[in-house]
Amino acid sequence: MQVGIGLPSTIPGVDRASVLGYARRAEERGFSALATIDRLVFANYEPLIALASAAAVTERIRLLTDILIVPYRANAALLAKQAATVDSLSGGRLTLGVGIGGRDDDYETSGVPFTERGARMDEMLREMKAIWGGAERGFAGPVGPPSAREGGPELVIGGRTDATFRRIRELGDGWTMGGGTPDQFAAGAEKVRSAWSEAGREGEPRLIALCYFALGDTARADADSYLREYYGVAGQEVADMIAGSAAVTPDMAVQYRDGFAQAGCDELIYFPCSTDVGQVDRLADAVL
Repeated sequence: MQVGIGLPSTIPGVDRASVLGYARRAEERGFSALATIDRLVFANYEPLIALASAAAVTERIRLLTDILIVPYRANAALLAKQAATVDSLSGGRLTLGVGIGGRDDDYETSGVPFTERGARMDEMLREMKAIWGGAERGFAGPVGPPSAREGGPELVIGGRTDATFRRIRELGDGWTMGGGTPDQFAAGAEKVRSAWSEAGREGEPRLIALCYFALGDTARADADSYLREYYGVAGQEVADMIAGSAAVTPDMAVQYRDGFAQAGCDELIYFPCSTDVGQVDRLADAVL
């Protein structure tokens, strides 16, 4: 199983130095990917732009949106162009993880109806795939640039609904689970594999999971402060549960690694709870 690390791009106080510092050090320490998560109504960096900045200071490490909320971006052609641009400029390192999101304030602010997000997701993904496939859309021809990977960046889809598994079967290259236990991951992965097989898809779907971590003397305080704020919109009970699940010791980080590996995960992303670049080394020392 590969092990990646999240950028601190949603953590309060994040700045250029911490994002670029994480990116450089993660590549030096041998992590498989740099990842971002997504909100609109929050003081975070936009995911694709954050990954583009990371691409500029790295050469090998993969880039992953885990996930990017597609429907509230509304314009499929523009999003397809942005993703293809990052993929091309990074030398083919982008994996586009996508989802529909669940926060109505993000949709209200973007002007996209919350209740239409599923239908818009289907429509936009199909248009993006068509654009990446070279479909012409005007006098000049297709919407470019061509992505480094034929047919567009690798596309993994997040969620746990029947609609998610249908989208993976029809349009995706795999699945990403946005939080949960190894047992929950194993159950979801089985549904993905079944959908994949029923559709006659060749090869195997890519399977990705994430967890949160904070290591060092202030680990518990860092996890509680960040995760309770970030997930506060879901209610105090949910925010406390997510904060309590963060790996705050090296042993907990190892338990997540081993548990998800045994559950059949291809890549586990550890998202940080602190902008301190030293977190990269602490995690690498524990799990790599």
